[in-house]
This record gives sequence, structure tokens and C-alpha cells, in this order.
Amino acid sequence: MSDVEPGRAAPRPTMRDVAEAAGVSRALVSIVFRGAPGASEQTRARVLEVAARLGFSPNRSASLLKLRRNRHLGVTMDVRSTFHAELVEGIQAAADAAGYEVVLSVVSPDRSEGRAVSTLLDFRCEALILLGTRLDDGALADLAVRVPLVLVGGARTRRAVDVVRSSDDRGSSLVVDHLVALGHRRLAHVDGGDGLPSTGRRRGFRRALDRHGLTAVAVLAGGDDEAAGVRAAERLLADGDLPTGVCAYNDRVAIGVMERFGRAGLRVPDDVSVTGHDDTAFAALLAVDLTSVNQEAQAQAEGAVGAVVERLDGGRTTASERVFEPRLVVRGSTRPPRV
Repeated sequence: MSDVEPGRAAPRPTMRDVAEAAGVSRALVSIVFRGAPGASEQTRARVLEVAARLGFSPNRSASLLKLRRNRHLGVTMDVRSTFHAELVEGIQAAADAAGYEVVLSVVSPDRSEGRAVSTLLDFRCEALILLGTRLDDGALADLAVRVPLVLVGGARTRRAVDVVRSSDDRGSSLVVDHLVALGHRRLAHVDGGDGLPSTGRRRGFRRALDRHGLTAVAVLAGGDDEAAGVRAAERLLADGDLPTGVCAYNDRVAIGVMERFGRAGLRVPDDVSVTGHDDTAFAALLAVDLTSVNQEAQAQAEGAVGAVVERLDGGRTTASERVFEPRLVVRGSTRPPRV
């Protein structure tokens, strides 16, 4: 005999009903119906079987979840990075167009990336966009279980993470090809540290030299700021046998190299050519006039927001990677070497 009163429809099963019948948590049921990572294939099959038996509608579940959405996108950025500032500007514009709000959390020498991410999670951001992340693969995999994740300037890590980046290898190759075409044969590279972009740019520099049958004068340990460029220039000056061209990890490092060479009485580009990477706003200033690699910041920003919208509004569950082709912007910091 039915427990439902005559004339009254049976109550619709809820997510709680499915969770109790399947012996799992409501959060795990939500993960299954959102297609998010975090549930084994066996658990997914059991939850779906129980839901079908109870007549639970995933569409109704999704509509209830949407009612509780805040449409906040969390973004981390290095507060010292001019390039990150350009990316954030593009992300804000793209988010506005898609109907999302950006919650910004900065990374600084006194504020770790982990803390910046925790702040965004506290704000219940629906997805995170990490600019130039230095989190390890394990941390990223754990984070991707909790929230959709997009890495800007990183490499693919685990199946649940979206990646948007410029080809760092190709950018360095463009720089070397340009300098070699000008007649340079003695080139040095100032590295950027441990990050994935640094690895790609260093690899692109070495491969391009190999292609031209050249050997690097030096590949110097560096960093991502002007001080790193100053230190690298000092090492080159101390060696006494200067290269004719220096390829810097980014524009800030290039500025440091140029400043230290200038204090030593060397002129750029008459005595040595210098190149940067990122093509930040100050690279075009007349006093700087820096040849630099443009990474298509606006396209990367739009791609990052697009990846988030595809997941949150479109229901995509597979990982994606978009790689943009960089371009070299030639200015006055490079010229043929002095004979």
C-alpha cells in the first residue's frame, strides 16, 4: 500500500535522498552531476544508478545549484608584474561581458600564492584563474577537485585543469632569429627562475642557437625583476668577454640589464643589444625602446574567461589548452653588432 495520499503527487527525490541511498555525501552527488573531478568511476556509476532508480532529475539539481551561484571569478596576480596587470585588465573586461564579477587576490613577497588562493576560496568564487602560478602539481590537482581552475602561463597539469598560454619556446626562438639575422653570433640568456615560462623560454633559446649552429656565451641564473637583470649584467661585466646580444627573461629583467650596462659606460644597442619578453607598456617608452616578445595578453585574458564560462555555463568537463602564437615587436634596443 502506498504512503502517498490519494490525489497527491509523490514528492520528488532530492540530492539528499540519492546520497543516503548510495551511501555517499551530498557533496559527492553534486560532483557526479556536475561532471567535476573528485569521484571514482565506480562511485559515479553507483550514484547514477541510484538516481535513475529513485527518479532523481539532474536538471532540477542543476537549476537549484544555479540559484545559489554568486558569479564570482577569483584571480591571483603578482602585484609587481606589469604583464599580470595587463592580463587582469583584459580578464575584467571579458568577465564583465560574460556577466561575472572579478575578485582579485594579490601575491607579493609578504603574501604567498597559497594564501591568495585561500582568500578566493573564502569568497566562494565559482572558478579560479591563476596567473603565472608556482603551485606544484599536487597542490593544483587538489585545488581542481574543489573548483574549476584555469592556469594562465602554465603547462597542462592533470586532466581537470584548463591552460591558456603563449608559446614561450616560440617567443625565444623569434628573439634569437632576429638577432642572428642582424649578424649576432655571441648571445647570452638571462633566465627567469624555476617557473614553467622560464623553462620554455630557456629551452627555446637553446634550441634556436642549435638550429643556427651557435653556442651560448652564457645562460645566467636570474629572476623576474630588475634586480635579477642587474646581477646578471654584473656577472657578464666581471667575465670581461661580453656577448653582443643579451636575451632577457622578461622586460623587467631587460631593464635591469640595460641600467647596469649604462652605469658601466656601455651603450644599448651600440655596444650590446638587449631584448625582453612580455612587451609591457613601458617597453614602448622612448627612454626604453625595448625589442620584446608580445604574448597577446588580451587574447589570453579572453581565452581564460572563455574557458571558465564553458565550464560553469556550458557544462564542459574535459580539460582544454589554448596556446597563442607570440610575435616579436622590434624597437631600438637591437641593431647589428659593431664590427
